[in-house]
Amino acid sequence: MEYFVTTQQLSVGYDGKPLIRDIEIRVAKGRILTLIGPNGAGKSTILKTITRHLKGICGTVCLNGRSIGEMSGQELARSMSVMLTERMRTERMNCEEIVETGRYPYTGRLGLLTPEDHEKVREAMELTKVTELRDRDFMRISDGQRQRVLLARAIAQEPEVLVLDEPTSFLDVRYELELLSVLRDLARKRNIAVIMSLHELDLAQRVSDDVMCVRGEWITDYGSAEEIFQRERICRLYDLNTGSYNPLFGSLEMKGPEGTPRVFIIAGGGTGIPVYRALQKEGIPFLTGILHENDVDWQVARDLAAEVVAERPFEPISPERFGEALEKMRSCGTVLNCLREYGSMNEKNRELLERARTEGLRVLTDLSEVTNPTGRA
Repeated sequence: MEYFVTTQQLSVGYDGKPLIRDIEIRVAKGRILTLIGPNGAGKSTILKTITRHLKGICGTVCLNGRSIGEMSGQELARSMSVMLTERMRTERMNCEEIVETGRYPYTGRLGLLTPEDHEKVREAMELTKVTELRDRDFMRISDGQRQRVLLARAIAQEPEVLVLDEPTSFLDVRYELELLSVLRDLARKRNIAVIMSLHELDLAQRVSDDVMCVRGEWITDYGSAEEIFQRERICRLYDLNTGSYNPLFGSLEMKGPEGTPRVFIIAGGGTGIPVYRALQKEGIPFLTGILHENDVDWQVARDLAAEVVAERPFEPISPERFGEALEKMRSCGTVLNCLREYGSMNEKNRELLERARTEGLRVLTDLSEVTNPTGRA
């Protein structure tokens, strides 16, 4: 793979004091690199250094093999477009005029835009859905609208590299998804290298080709999204000791309730997830089963349940697992059944429910009977 953006032994920091050392970035055109890590880890410092907003302590940043230190401001602006977290202060400029500033690297001394420049501005505003804001005062629109206008400005600049610091800040869910879709299309269709930081792990997992984990004085991990978004790596990066990370859903789970389990949940096929989370919120410890290890319920249950009775994927529930579940169900005394249908692979769960009834255990079918204080298990 031919890399367009590279760094060699780059150290970044402030006042001559290195904060992060030996940063080796490699980004090809058409790919998205995302920096993740705790607040204050240095993600913004790295981005400011590779965009020349901050002087590096040592090392080099290169675009297509050429050091950015050797490039004029106009040369760099024609190759790299930047969208940082600092709020842009303007006086009496409307949104269209803000986007037009993205064309200045291509204009003469007078800064006059050609019809082609105006067309680039129009396309960028349409792409980010801010055309209706073109006559609005930039300082009198919402933070989320400003974010989209600044992205339009960056796109109008027609960069080979686009650098963004927390581009989803201030955006609601709809515009978060639209913005990331735009970035994905820019990378793929216009062959732009994208480097950005994100706090939202679920979004980073879905949009990134490569991921850099930033923490402390060093880069702890660097690799493909598939390699980085693993339970152990994310938990280690963020010091998750009051919860856990679920790579299947790209989500964080709270820590499971402590104490002696009071209810056994029969579930599967996604029926248990809302129940597990509701019990966690109420602080009610629980056991669950019998789940296959490729079941979506198992993914959440192993984080929230005190214990999970699980069977191997694609295998019928064995007598051993059934016996284990029966014993644990008896120890709870209360059973909540989430299943409405049974197949050949989980028929033993139907039998488990029948045993609960014949043995006189308290069998519930409604979550409120567990979480309601008047009928709490």
